Amino acid sequence: MSDAPVPAVPEGVKELDIIGVRNGAFGASGGGDTSGFGGLVEPIVMPAPAVRPYGGWFDEISDELELSLADRGLPAVDAIEKVVIHRDEITYHVRREHLVPFVTALRDEPGLRFEICQGVNGVHYPHETGRELHAVYPFLSITHNRRVRVEVSVPDGDARIPSIVSVYPANDWHERETWDFFGIEFEGHPALTRIMMPDDWPGHPQRKDYPLGGIPVEYKGGTIPPPDQRRSYN
Repeated sequence: MSDAPVPAVPEGVKELDIIGVRNGAFGASGGGDTSGFGGLVEPIVMPAPAVRPYGGWFDEISDELELSLADRGLPAVDAIEKVVIHRDEITYHVRREHLVPFVTALRDEPGLRFEICQGVNGVHYPHETGRELHAVYPFLSITHNRRVRVEVSVPDGDARIPSIVSVYPANDWHERETWDFFGIEFEGHPALTRIMMPDDWPGHPQRKDYPLGGIPVEYKGGTIPPPDQRRSYN
């Protein structure tokens, strides 16, 4: 960690959330990084929580959310771990046990009206202890022409998140794909089975701890080995 340059702490943030150090251009280790950038070292920094006022319509929808959740008997402080504003996008980090009432408020509250959930994406942060697997949901309001993101984090050893198919039925296949590739189990899903890989495929191939594998390729008389068998330039 001491070899990695530490970025400046943003105003209003107590400390940076550094979850590890990235070595090499693509974070490869143990060979396989043939880019020539194997000596690159930088910290892995998670975006810092935002503080009020957020600015623009971010405050407006946050107020609407708090009121709507309170009407449902759910204080916002219990449902939301933190709010992050990064690259002009607002993300609500929601505790998994409150995900379904939270997205129901997003859909049904007239001041919010996020009619469309555009799926769910899995992310694997193997260095973020206790929060290794993330599910990220992008939402779109056609009524108000706005976009927000909702993110849920779970530990690798207990990768369970409630399904939101009962609220957004079109998420059916997206949850299956995220289960297939990352191993996040969406509880209550009507048929959580693999959608891309064969039913008997071992493991979840988009996790960062999954072996690269690959097939040797011949090209003009030369043989290119699979990525995880190539020599490193370190």
